[in-house]
Amino acid sequence: MKKKVAFVCVHNSCRSQIAEGWAKKLGSDVLEVCSAGTENYHEVKYGAVDVMKEVGIDISEHYPKLLTDIPEEVDILITMGCNVQCPFVLCSHSEDWGLEDPSGGSIEEFRKTRDLIKTKIEELIKRVKNKEL
Repeated sequence: MKKKVAFVCVHNSCRSQIAEGWAKKLGSDVLEVCSAGTENYHEVKYGAVDVMKEVGIDISEHYPKLLTDIPEEVDILITMGCNVQCPFVLCSHSEDWGLEDPSGGSIEEFRKTRDLIKTKIEELIKRVKNKEL
Protein backbone atom coordinates (compact mmCIF):
# COMPACT_ATOMS: atom_id res chain seq x y z
CA MET A 1 0.00 0.00 0.00
CA LYS A 2 1.32 3.43 -0.95
CA LYS A 3 2.07 6.05 1.70
CA LYS A 4 0.30 9.38 1.30
CA VAL A 5 2.85 12.19 1.51
CA ALA A 6 2.24 15.94 1.46
CA PHE A 7 4.95 18.53 0.84
CA VAL A 8 4.04 21.91 2.33
CA CYS A 9 5.63 25.34 2.22
CA VAL A 10 4.32 28.88 2.37
CA HIS A 11 3.22 29.49 -1.23
CA ASN A 12 3.43 26.06 -2.88
CA SER A 13 5.26 27.80 -5.70
CA CYS A 14 8.79 26.38 -5.59
CA ARG A 15 10.27 23.91 -3.06
CA SER A 16 7.11 21.89 -2.44
CA GLN A 17 6.39 21.78 -6.19
CA ILE A 18 9.93 20.53 -6.88
CA ALA A 19 9.49 17.89 -4.17
CA GLU A 20 6.16 16.81 -5.65
CA GLY A 21 7.76 16.47 -9.08
CA TRP A 22 10.68 14.38 -7.79
CA ALA A 23 8.49 12.19 -5.57
CA LYS A 24 6.10 11.39 -8.40
CA LYS A 25 9.00 10.61 -10.74
CA LEU A 26 11.12 8.56 -8.32
CA GLY A 27 8.62 7.12 -5.86
CA SER A 28 5.40 6.46 -7.72
CA ASP A 29 5.59 2.80 -6.69
CA VAL A 30 5.46 3.60 -2.95
CA LEU A 31 4.15 7.17 -2.63
CA GLU A 32 0.88 8.94 -3.28
CA VAL A 33 2.01 12.56 -3.56
CA CYS A 34 0.51 16.00 -3.13
CA SER A 35 1.75 19.47 -2.22
CA ALA A 36 0.23 22.64 -0.82
CA GLY A 37 0.94 26.03 0.69
CA THR A 38 -0.29 27.89 3.72
CA GLU A 39 -0.90 31.11 1.75
CA ASN A 40 -2.33 31.91 -1.68
CA TYR A 41 0.05 32.46 -4.57
CA HIS A 42 -0.65 32.98 -8.26
CA GLU A 43 1.80 30.64 -10.03
CA VAL A 44 4.65 28.16 -9.75
CA LYS A 45 7.97 30.03 -9.97
CA TYR A 46 9.56 29.96 -13.42
CA GLY A 47 12.93 29.02 -11.93
CA ALA A 48 11.41 25.87 -10.41
CA VAL A 49 9.76 24.92 -13.70
CA ASP A 50 12.98 25.56 -15.64
CA VAL A 51 15.33 23.55 -13.41
CA MET A 52 12.94 20.61 -13.26
CA LYS A 53 12.64 20.68 -17.06
CA GLU A 54 16.46 20.37 -17.16
CA VAL A 55 16.17 16.93 -15.51
CA GLY A 56 13.23 15.80 -17.60
CA ILE A 57 10.42 16.52 -15.14
CA ASP A 58 7.63 18.76 -16.39
CA ILE A 59 5.88 20.70 -13.63
CA SER A 60 4.68 23.47 -15.97
CA GLU A 61 1.06 22.38 -15.51
CA HIS A 62 1.34 22.45 -11.70
CA TYR A 63 -0.38 25.27 -9.85
CA PRO A 64 -0.22 26.45 -6.23
CA LYS A 65 -2.70 24.71 -3.94
CA LEU A 66 -3.75 25.41 -0.38
CA LEU A 67 -3.98 22.99 2.53
CA THR A 68 -7.73 22.80 1.92
CA ASP A 69 -7.00 21.36 -1.56
CA ILE A 70 -5.20 18.24 -0.30
CA PRO A 71 -6.40 15.27 1.79
CA GLU A 72 -7.23 16.08 5.42
CA GLU A 73 -5.04 13.20 6.55
CA VAL A 74 -1.75 11.89 5.16
CA ASP A 75 0.80 9.36 6.33
CA ILE A 76 3.81 11.67 5.98
CA LEU A 77 3.89 15.46 6.18
CA ILE A 78 7.05 17.21 5.00
CA THR A 79 7.36 20.94 5.59
CA MET A 80 10.00 22.58 3.47
CA GLY A 81 11.22 25.31 5.82
CA CYS A 82 10.26 28.85 6.84
CA ASN A 83 8.90 27.44 10.12
CA VAL A 84 5.68 26.43 8.40
CA GLN A 85 3.28 24.91 10.88
CA CYS A 86 0.43 22.79 9.56
CA PRO A 87 -1.84 21.88 12.45
CA PHE A 88 -4.74 21.04 10.14
CA VAL A 89 -3.00 18.15 8.38
CA LEU A 90 -3.35 14.94 10.35
CA CYS A 91 -0.40 12.62 9.85
CA SER A 92 1.41 9.73 11.47
CA HIS A 93 4.86 11.21 10.74
CA SER A 94 6.07 14.76 10.11
CA GLU A 95 9.42 16.36 9.56
CA ASP A 96 10.77 19.73 8.48
CA TRP A 97 13.46 19.80 5.82
CA GLY A 98 14.45 23.40 6.60
CA LEU A 99 15.25 24.33 3.00
CA GLU A 100 16.10 27.89 1.99
CA ASP A 101 13.72 29.34 -0.59
CA PRO A 102 15.67 30.08 -3.82
CA SER A 103 12.97 32.46 -5.08
CA GLY A 104 14.51 35.71 -6.21
CA GLY A 105 17.91 34.06 -6.52
CA SER A 106 19.96 32.87 -9.45
CA ILE A 107 19.14 29.83 -11.55
CA GLU A 108 22.12 28.15 -9.84
CA GLU A 109 20.38 28.56 -6.47
CA PHE A 110 17.29 26.87 -7.91
CA ARG A 111 19.50 24.02 -9.18
CA LYS A 112 21.10 23.54 -5.76
CA THR A 113 17.68 23.42 -4.13
CA ARG A 114 16.42 20.99 -6.80
CA ASP A 115 19.38 18.66 -6.25
CA LEU A 116 19.11 18.81 -2.45
CA ILE A 117 15.41 17.99 -2.65
CA LYS A 118 16.18 15.04 -4.96
CA THR A 119 18.59 13.63 -2.37
CA LYS A 120 16.01 14.06 0.39
CA ILE A 121 13.31 12.42 -1.74
CA GLU A 122 15.60 9.46 -2.46
CA GLU A 123 16.23 9.08 1.30
CA LEU A 124 12.49 9.34 2.02
CA ILE A 125 11.70 6.65 -0.54
CA LYS A 126 14.38 4.39 0.95
CA ARG A 127 12.91 4.83 4.45
CA VAL A 128 9.42 4.05 3.16
CA LYS A 129 10.64 0.94 1.33
CA ASN A 130 12.51 -0.19 4.46
CA LYS A 131 9.26 0.31 6.44
CA GLU A 132 10.91 2.92 8.67
CA LEU A 133 7.99 5.25 7.93
